[in-house]
Amino acid sequence: MSIVVTPHLNFRGSARAALERYAAAFGGEVAIATHAQAYGTEGVEADLVAFGVVTAPSGFRVMAFDVPAARPYDPGTIPMFVSVRSTDLAELTTAWERLADGSTIVVPFGPAAWSPAYGMLQDAFGVTWVLDIEVARD
Repeated sequence: MSIVVTPHLNFRGSARAALERYAAAFGGEVAIATHAQAYGTEGVEADLVAFGVVTAPSGFRVMAFDVPAARPYDPGTIPMFVSVRSTDLAELTTAWERLADGSTIVVPFGPAAWSPAYGMLQDAFGVTWVLDIEVARD
């Protein structure tokens, strides 16, 4: 048995753009089912994302959902971080550079006490990302 944990992020109308941004940053393919396809929704919310996922060959996965207007939605203040760890510095640096464009840098990408490369940013969709190189621990 194996377990895979996938962050499932909620948005209000920007899930599609977020998924496309994450696919561009981390590679992979976007798959989307709309509210019309999943729930038979008509009107202005028909094209919202009911189920969306980015799946990359590297193992990166993230899901997204557009919360309909009839449901309460409060993203809060830094309600969570999405942590991305890699053993490949070039791969992680490329993802950082792509994700950082248009984002607010919280901690610049660079060496940290626990990792040769670490950075934190909040993207244009309000998601806080932490990227770092995974190192062996004693």
